[in-house]
Amino acid sequence: MDVEEFRRLGHQLIDEIAAYRQRLATEPASLPVMSQASPGQVRARFAAEPPQDGGGLAAALPQLDRDILPGITHWNHPSFFAYFPSNTSLASILGDLVCAGLGAQGMSWQTSPAATELEEVVVDWLRQMLGLSPAFAGVVQDTASTATLCALLCARERTSDLAQQGLGLQDPKAARLVVYASEQAHSSVEKAALLAGFGKAHLRLVPTDDAHAMRAEALAAAVAADLAAGLAPCAVVASCGTTATTALDPIAAIAAICQRHDLWLHVDAAMAGSAMILPEARWMWDGVEAADSIVVNPHKWLGIGFDFTLYFVRDPQHLVRVMGTNPSYLHTAQDDVVRNLRDWGIPLGRRFRALKAWMVLLDQGVEGLRGRLRRDLGNAHWLAGEIDRTPGWQRVAPAPLQTVCVRHVPTGVTDEDTLTAHNLGIADRINRSGRAYLTPSKLKGQQMLRLSIGAELTERAHVEELWRLLQDEAASGAAALAAAPDATPAG
Repeated sequence: MDVEEFRRLGHQLIDEIAAYRQRLATEPASLPVMSQASPGQVRARFAAEPPQDGGGLAAALPQLDRDILPGITHWNHPSFFAYFPSNTSLASILGDLVCAGLGAQGMSWQTSPAATELEEVVVDWLRQMLGLSPAFAGVVQDTASTATLCALLCARERTSDLAQQGLGLQDPKAARLVVYASEQAHSSVEKAALLAGFGKAHLRLVPTDDAHAMRAEALAAAVAADLAAGLAPCAVVASCGTTATTALDPIAAIAAICQRHDLWLHVDAAMAGSAMILPEARWMWDGVEAADSIVVNPHKWLGIGFDFTLYFVRDPQHLVRVMGTNPSYLHTAQDDVVRNLRDWGIPLGRRFRALKAWMVLLDQGVEGLRGRLRRDLGNAHWLAGEIDRTPGWQRVAPAPLQTVCVRHVPTGVTDEDTLTAHNLGIADRINRSGRAYLTPSKLKGQQMLRLSIGAELTERAHVEELWRLLQDEAASGAAALAAAPDATPAG
């Protein structure tokens, strides 16, 4: 491919992407939200062997529409209510295009100074937007999973006096370390604890209250029990917005326990952290200034395309001590006066991710982003109110943010297996219809439907349509239950 063919095909691709986004905005019903493809269907459309000769890229454009699009679940669809909002705004697309076009490698300052310095600028802008003090320094990671692993590695090394420089996990100090998290914490916390070498036996999942938030007194009791058993409490992961329900752990109370026992406090605000650009939402992470590390995912809810995670730390020098190896072939004359971001995380190589965040912030500004989040919160609160006043519907968790957790309980049905099948049926029928997409989940043994509101295109009308779909499918399922010969009796 020469530059002229690149220009021609590039213009066509931009037109295709623009047409696709326009279709999502103006004709969303023409695209099923959840892909209706069956396993193997997309793969069967492609040759089993690689092309022997080049020059066939032009044929890929029609294949995108014919063979790729049916296998896409449309995360930018206005009726996407599953998982979490993970939109790629148009400005972010342009940022990724520039990133790919430049092909910059940002492993050190010298390899592309702009990649490091624009990241420093953008991360500090976002720190200010979130209301965090200058005590925190930040870096861009790929995902919250990686950031949480970095946090637990740093916690391990602080408590063990940098055991990795000697015996590592065979050091007696490192062998006794314990990590604590809510029983509702994201699965990435368990994964990070395992990968960091703590061992499953040294991960404590702390009980939660009726709002599904960590009970601070239960954490204090668990720490005391481990100390009495001769173990070494090391780190606590507090959730600001759990995955299942966006529950809010009491960070200030947890921070007091951490300070009392010199424990590393990592705040997982992957989803909810974006809401902290709203001053009125910052009560949700009261006490966060006492954290040792914080993770926020702007690729959830702020429109910066995946992957773009913020990892903030109070002691960047400790992070560098843990993560840095500094081989001679990477030494440069500027090392003493610049940041080499390869030493701020696990990978050596780094993409120029800051470009897309910079472009989104220039395009929408702080107030534009705040306005959209306030719209989403208003829509979620409206839906929660409708559910609360409608017989047969139960809201199973508070809704402080944009996620509403519900289930339908038909009159007289008390058997939990029957309720599970009924609610799973509601979700399945809606998802297979292509009209909306939501995710079922379990909460303390109860089947629920998790409704996450926050796509860029989602307006009140789309939430109202979701509510109509839920009610229609619930009524249909309840009627089928009532007509069944073995219908569950009341009581």
